[in-house]
Amino acid sequence: MTSSNFRDYVYPPEHPRVASLRGLDARAYAETATTDSFAGPMIEGWAKLYPVAYVGLTTDGHVQPGLFDLRDENAPVREMTAAASTLLDSLETAEAARLRYPLDAHEWRSWANPEFMQHDTGLRLDELSDETVAAILAVVEASLSPEGFRLVRDLMYINGYLGAVVELPALMNERSYNFALYGDPSPDAPWGWQLFGHHVALNCLVVGGQQVVSPVFLGAEPSSVDSGPRAGLRVFDDRIATARALMAALEPSVRHRVVSYAQLVDPAMPPGRIHPGDERHLGGCFRDNAVVPYEGVRVTEFDARGQQLVLELARQFFAILPAGPAAAKLADVEAHLDETWFSWIGGFEGAAPFYFRIQSPVTMLELDHHTGVFLSNDEPGDFHIHTVIRTPNANDYGRVLVELATGRKLIA
Repeated sequence: MTSSNFRDYVYPPEHPRVASLRGLDARAYAETATTDSFAGPMIEGWAKLYPVAYVGLTTDGHVQPGLFDLRDENAPVREMTAAASTLLDSLETAEAARLRYPLDAHEWRSWANPEFMQHDTGLRLDELSDETVAAILAVVEASLSPEGFRLVRDLMYINGYLGAVVELPALMNERSYNFALYGDPSPDAPWGWQLFGHHVALNCLVVGGQQVVSPVFLGAEPSSVDSGPRAGLRVFDDRIATARALMAALEPSVRHRVVSYAQLVDPAMPPGRIHPGDERHLGGCFRDNAVVPYEGVRVTEFDARGQQLVLELARQFFAILPAGPAAAKLADVEAHLDETWFSWIGGFEGAAPFYFRIQSPVTMLELDHHTGVFLSNDEPGDFHIHTVIRTPNANDYGRVLVELATGRKLIA
């Protein structure tokens, strides 16, 4: 990359990449995208994965049992239930019917992070009244930490900002998202919600005082705002800085083994290692059953400083969660630190773009720098960032907890 300034990669208004989409919204683009040279192959591949029965993300195709139990994490279930009830009470009958799904509905796995809609699940925010959108966001806010809700809203704002920069506001705006409820909001029985769209996708399950928020996809193109009322807004700086500090802190011999590939697009990579949409991510949308072997170095081989920085990275990912569930999740990671692996692709000095993965039996955390989608950089840039949270071994969407709580079979 010759520049880290996203402005150097803004398409001119007449460029076919943006001119051909001008005036389209997500629904219209969903039709166009199937024949698009970029989106078409992704849609075809995802369509094959979507119907497959849920197994869960594993390292070898076999789910490791006994990792998750019902417990009280002081999740904000009463606040969540109250907000969801207020939302339902405010909806017309037809809207409520479109919003709601059974707890075990296959649609829960329909989430995706592109700007087009491959699956029209639940209600679309940019088709709703301000009051209904506010009620939906109140459910999200009640379910996350203040920091987490702020990040989600910042990313939604940046999506609208990108839409304005490339003159595609109907396709990308602050409401380019679908929202759905699963199960019956309750302080005791399991239920959850889903929000997904361009660069923001969250799946939240709560059962009693326990909460699972995964899969999660949070990203931004660009990762900063340089004009308008929110000029100066930046996202993911903490994770980027901590990841670079971790790599710098490692002993050179350890760091050498951590690096799976020296370049983000490396000729040593096997065919298929770079996905057309996910690039280096292995836990993106429709990858619920991905088999992801451990890579890199076991974290317990790091010195105390290195281990501390790995845990700080995990804390930053889990900061979207309320205090109780966040602390419980971090404690789970610490309890499995001897089974936690850290891997890296790319450089780490200066503004070098990179990918990393923290992976254990109880979590998989990824961060990747990407090429442009609505910006023209054909090499990964430090201003286009994707992050993913997965709960391996069948507990994405809280599936293990739901089976324990209800006795219903949800895992193949």
